Amino acid sequence: MCILYMADPADAQKWRDCLSTLAPELEFRQWPDIGNPAEVHYILAWEPLADVAEQFGSLRLLYAAGAGVDQFDLARLPAHVSLIRLVDSTMADIMAEYVLFGVLALHRDILAYQEDQRSGRWQPRPIVHASQRRVGVMGVGNLGRAALDRLQPLGFQLSGWNRSLKEVPGGHCYVGPGELEAFLGQCDILVNMLPLTPETDGILNAAKLDCLPHGAGLINVGRGAHLIETALLSALDEGRLGGAVLDVLVQEPPTQDNSLWKHPRVILTPHIASDVQIEGGVAVIVENLRREREGMTLLNVVDRSKGY
Repeated sequence: MCILYMADPADAQKWRDCLSTLAPELEFRQWPDIGNPAEVHYILAWEPLADVAEQFGSLRLLYAAGAGVDQFDLARLPAHVSLIRLVDSTMADIMAEYVLFGVLALHRDILAYQEDQRSGRWQPRPIVHASQRRVGVMGVGNLGRAALDRLQPLGFQLSGWNRSLKEVPGGHCYVGPGELEAFLGQCDILVNMLPLTPETDGILNAAKLDCLPHGAGLINVGRGAHLIETALLSALDEGRLGGAVLDVLVQEPPTQDNSLWKHPRVILTPHIASDVQIEGGVAVIVENLRREREGMTLLNVVDRSKGY
């Protein structure tokens, strides 16, 4: 029984060491040294081979080396192969830290102050108390809920939008496409944490951005394809949006002529809002080994009907 590692080679030894300590019964192999493919029961990959199921006939579980799974073609995976998200509380905490940073940067007008600093202007602005700022999170799953929990003690007015009804601490959850525009209309700061599915691809288009209050801020930590970047640039340049914090783009890295690089109303980071933490990821793998042995439901299995 072995696990084949097909993720970042720089982290391979750390995964090997951690797995050998916590799951010594599981042989670790690193791509492309696969050995006998019939002995591979588990794969840990960011973006696996197109014919992964055909090449590894004994494959049972495919672990995604990231929070999202949109890079996997679920239609090519046999029904007996489960796709697992390596999401744990540590990953959620790290994502919540980034969201908190983005919300506070927009809430306290840091983008405007950075522009003032570059121009040599000393120009205080009125301070808005957190209790008067409305923050909405799109996607109230494990990561979204962690972000809301981190924001709540600061006193923001919180809301969420989700495919199904979820609990939003101290706030209201809007549900489904029919309530999306109403949700957007009351977001001074919008945080996108949705999974990428055919239904959410391009969801933040010009029409939806126009639903936001004048001067609202946007944080995108979901996927670049959620956001129509030309629509965002138009909204920023016309002053309809006040700023954006972007950790994901349609093309990563962006070309050097992409206007987002030097836009004064944009904070751009290279897809670092969160990542799989090796210890937490291994804990999920080890727990699922136990659950397999005991015939229990596995952790973090992707629902193929939803795509996440």
